[in-house]
Amino acid sequence: MFQIRIHGRGGQGVVTGAEMLSMAAFLEGRHAQAFPSFGSERTGAPVVAFCRIDDREIRLREPIIEPHAVIIQDPTLLLQVDVLSGLHRPDGYILINTNKSFAELGLGEFVKGMRPNRLVSLPATELSLKHVGRAVPNVPLLGGFAAASGLISLESVITAINEKFGGKVAAGNIAAATEAYQLVKNAIKDKEANHA
Repeated sequence: MFQIRIHGRGGQGVVTGAEMLSMAAFLEGRHAQAFPSFGSERTGAPVVAFCRIDDREIRLREPIIEPHAVIIQDPTLLLQVDVLSGLHRPDGYILINTNKSFAELGLGEFVKGMRPNRLVSLPATELSLKHVGRAVPNVPLLGGFAAASGLISLESVITAINEKFGGKVAAGNIAAATEAYQLVKNAIKDKEANHA
Protein backbone atom coordinates (compact mmCIF):
# COMPACT_ATOMS: atom_id res chain seq x y z
CA MET A 1 0.00 0.00 0.00
CA PHE A 2 1.25 3.46 -0.93
CA GLN A 3 0.29 6.25 1.47
CA ILE A 4 0.30 9.98 0.69
CA ARG A 5 -0.21 12.89 3.05
CA ILE A 6 -1.09 16.31 1.63
CA HIS A 7 -0.53 19.44 3.71
CA GLY A 8 -1.85 22.87 2.85
CA ARG A 9 -4.10 25.66 4.01
CA GLY A 10 -7.85 26.07 3.82
CA GLY A 11 -8.79 27.32 0.38
CA GLN A 12 -5.85 25.70 -1.46
CA GLY A 13 -7.78 22.63 -2.60
CA VAL A 14 -6.09 20.12 -0.29
CA VAL A 15 -9.16 17.89 0.02
CA THR A 16 -9.98 18.16 -3.69
CA GLY A 17 -6.37 17.23 -4.52
CA ALA A 18 -6.58 14.06 -2.42
CA GLU A 19 -9.92 13.15 -4.02
CA MET A 20 -8.56 13.61 -7.55
CA LEU A 21 -5.45 11.59 -6.68
CA SER A 22 -7.59 8.69 -5.48
CA MET A 23 -9.85 9.06 -8.54
CA ALA A 24 -6.80 8.87 -10.85
CA ALA A 25 -5.64 5.69 -9.11
CA PHE A 26 -9.15 4.20 -9.31
CA LEU A 27 -9.23 4.93 -13.05
CA GLU A 28 -6.12 2.77 -13.38
CA GLY A 29 -7.84 -0.18 -11.71
CA ARG A 30 -6.36 0.33 -8.25
CA HIS A 31 -8.13 0.58 -4.92
CA ALA A 32 -7.93 4.07 -3.47
CA GLN A 33 -9.16 6.05 -0.51
CA ALA A 34 -9.04 9.78 0.25
CA PHE A 35 -10.18 11.65 3.35
CA PRO A 36 -9.42 14.94 5.11
CA SER A 37 -8.54 15.90 8.64
CA PHE A 38 -9.63 19.36 9.72
CA GLY A 39 -8.65 21.53 12.63
CA SER A 40 -10.49 24.80 12.34
CA GLU A 41 -12.26 24.91 9.00
CA ARG A 42 -11.37 28.39 7.82
CA THR A 43 -9.45 29.85 4.93
CA GLY A 44 -5.73 29.91 5.69
CA ALA A 45 -5.84 27.38 8.53
CA PRO A 46 -3.61 24.28 8.22
CA VAL A 47 -5.43 21.38 6.55
CA VAL A 48 -4.23 17.84 5.95
CA ALA A 49 -5.71 15.19 3.67
CA PHE A 50 -4.74 11.58 3.15
CA CYS A 51 -4.73 9.21 0.18
CA ARG A 52 -4.03 5.49 0.11
CA ILE A 53 -3.49 3.48 -3.07
CA ASP A 54 -3.25 -0.29 -3.24
CA ASP A 55 -3.88 -3.24 -5.53
CA ARG A 56 -6.11 -4.78 -2.87
CA GLU A 57 -9.09 -3.52 -0.91
CA ILE A 58 -8.14 -0.92 1.69
CA ARG A 59 -9.55 -1.51 5.14
CA LEU A 60 -7.54 1.07 7.11
CA ARG A 61 -9.40 4.24 8.07
CA GLU A 62 -7.03 6.07 10.38
CA PRO A 63 -4.85 9.08 9.49
CA ILE A 64 -1.54 8.35 7.77
CA ILE A 65 1.31 8.50 10.29
CA GLU A 66 4.07 7.04 8.08
CA PRO A 67 3.58 8.35 4.53
CA HIS A 68 5.55 7.22 1.51
CA ALA A 69 4.98 10.67 -0.01
CA VAL A 70 4.32 14.13 1.41
CA ILE A 71 2.88 16.89 -0.77
CA ILE A 72 3.24 20.37 0.73
CA GLN A 73 0.98 22.95 -0.89
CA ASP A 74 2.20 25.85 1.26
CA PRO A 75 5.90 26.02 2.22
CA THR A 76 5.15 28.34 5.19
CA LEU A 77 3.76 25.23 6.90
CA LEU A 78 7.36 24.00 7.28
CA LEU A 79 7.70 26.58 10.07
CA GLN A 80 4.33 25.79 11.66
CA VAL A 81 3.57 22.07 11.36
CA ASP A 82 5.78 18.95 11.37
CA VAL A 83 4.75 18.11 7.81
CA LEU A 84 7.59 15.61 7.31
CA SER A 85 6.96 13.50 10.42
CA GLY A 86 7.00 9.77 9.82
CA LEU A 87 8.13 10.05 6.18
CA HIS A 88 9.63 6.82 4.82
CA ARG A 89 13.30 7.55 4.19
CA PRO A 90 15.46 7.28 2.14
CA ASP A 91 12.87 6.24 -0.45
CA GLY A 92 10.11 8.73 0.36
CA TYR A 93 8.86 11.45 -1.93
CA ILE A 94 8.61 15.13 -1.00
CA LEU A 95 6.87 17.60 -3.31
CA ILE A 96 6.86 21.25 -2.23
CA ASN A 97 5.09 24.17 -3.85
CA THR A 98 8.09 26.50 -4.14
CA ASN A 99 10.85 27.82 -6.40
CA LYS A 100 13.41 27.31 -3.63
CA SER A 101 15.74 24.36 -3.24
CA PHE A 102 15.47 22.03 -0.26
CA ALA A 103 18.68 23.56 1.11
CA GLU A 104 17.21 27.07 0.81
CA LEU A 105 14.15 25.87 2.73
CA GLY A 106 16.40 24.62 5.55
CA LEU A 107 15.76 20.95 4.71
CA GLY A 108 19.28 20.08 3.50
CA GLU A 109 20.11 18.01 6.57
CA PHE A 110 16.69 16.28 6.62
CA VAL A 111 16.93 15.12 3.01
CA LYS A 112 20.58 14.03 3.21
CA GLY A 113 20.72 10.42 2.03
CA MET A 114 17.34 10.58 0.29
CA ARG A 115 17.07 9.89 -3.43
CA PRO A 116 17.40 13.27 -5.22
CA ASN A 117 14.91 12.31 -7.95
CA ARG A 118 12.21 12.00 -5.26
CA LEU A 119 12.71 15.54 -3.93
CA VAL A 120 10.64 17.95 -6.00
CA SER A 121 10.33 21.74 -5.81
CA LEU A 122 7.58 22.94 -8.12
CA PRO A 123 6.17 26.49 -8.58
CA ALA A 124 2.60 25.14 -8.42
CA THR A 125 0.97 28.41 -7.38
CA GLU A 126 2.59 30.20 -10.33
CA LEU A 127 1.38 27.48 -12.71
CA SER A 128 -2.13 27.70 -11.28
CA LEU A 129 -2.20 31.49 -11.61
CA LYS A 130 -0.90 31.23 -15.18
CA HIS A 131 -3.38 28.61 -16.38
CA VAL A 132 -6.40 28.90 -14.06
CA GLY A 133 -6.17 32.48 -12.83
CA ARG A 134 -6.36 31.44 -9.18
CA ALA A 135 -3.73 30.52 -6.58
CA VAL A 136 -4.79 26.90 -6.10
CA PRO A 137 -1.66 24.69 -6.26
CA ASN A 138 -3.34 21.29 -5.84
CA VAL A 139 -3.68 20.25 -9.49
CA PRO A 140 -0.15 21.22 -10.62
CA LEU A 141 1.18 19.26 -7.64
CA LEU A 142 -0.83 16.21 -8.81
CA GLY A 143 0.82 16.50 -12.21
CA GLY A 144 4.19 16.79 -10.49
CA PHE A 145 3.45 13.78 -8.29
CA ALA A 146 2.50 11.69 -11.35
CA ALA A 147 5.82 12.61 -12.98
CA ALA A 148 7.95 11.97 -9.89
CA SER A 149 6.35 8.75 -8.67
CA GLY A 150 5.05 7.03 -11.79
CA LEU A 151 2.31 5.73 -9.47
CA ILE A 152 -0.40 7.32 -11.61
CA SER A 153 -0.31 8.50 -15.20
CA LEU A 154 -0.81 12.04 -16.47
CA GLU A 155 -3.70 10.68 -18.55
CA SER A 156 -5.51 9.50 -15.40
CA VAL A 157 -4.90 12.87 -13.73
CA ILE A 158 -6.41 14.58 -16.79
CA THR A 159 -9.46 12.29 -16.71
CA ALA A 160 -9.92 12.99 -12.98
CA ILE A 161 -9.73 16.75 -13.68
CA ASN A 162 -12.37 16.43 -16.39
CA GLU A 163 -14.63 14.48 -14.02
CA LYS A 164 -14.20 17.03 -11.21
CA PHE A 165 -14.40 20.26 -13.22
CA GLY A 166 -15.87 21.38 -16.50
CA GLY A 167 -15.23 23.82 -19.31
CA LYS A 168 -12.57 26.49 -18.90
CA VAL A 169 -11.73 25.42 -15.33
CA ALA A 170 -10.95 21.87 -16.49
CA ALA A 171 -8.95 23.11 -19.48
CA GLY A 172 -6.87 25.46 -17.32
CA ASN A 173 -6.20 22.78 -14.73
CA ILE A 174 -5.22 20.28 -17.42
CA ALA A 175 -2.75 22.80 -18.84
CA ALA A 176 -1.32 23.45 -15.34
CA ALA A 177 -1.00 19.72 -14.54
CA THR A 178 0.60 19.01 -17.92
CA GLU A 179 3.17 21.79 -17.58
CA ALA A 180 3.95 20.66 -14.00
CA TYR A 181 4.38 17.07 -15.22
CA GLN A 182 6.87 18.20 -17.88
CA LEU A 183 8.79 20.45 -15.48
CA VAL A 184 9.21 17.60 -12.99
CA LYS A 185 10.15 15.06 -15.69
CA ASN A 186 12.83 17.47 -16.98
CA ALA A 187 14.10 18.21 -13.45
CA ILE A 188 14.39 14.48 -12.67
CA LYS A 189 16.25 13.89 -15.95
CA ASP A 190 18.71 16.68 -15.01
CA LYS A 191 19.22 15.26 -11.50
CA GLU A 192 19.87 11.79 -12.86
CA ALA A 193 22.35 13.17 -15.41
CA ASN A 194 24.19 15.08 -12.66
CA HIS A 195 24.37 12.01 -10.41
CA ALA A 196 25.40 9.57 -13.15
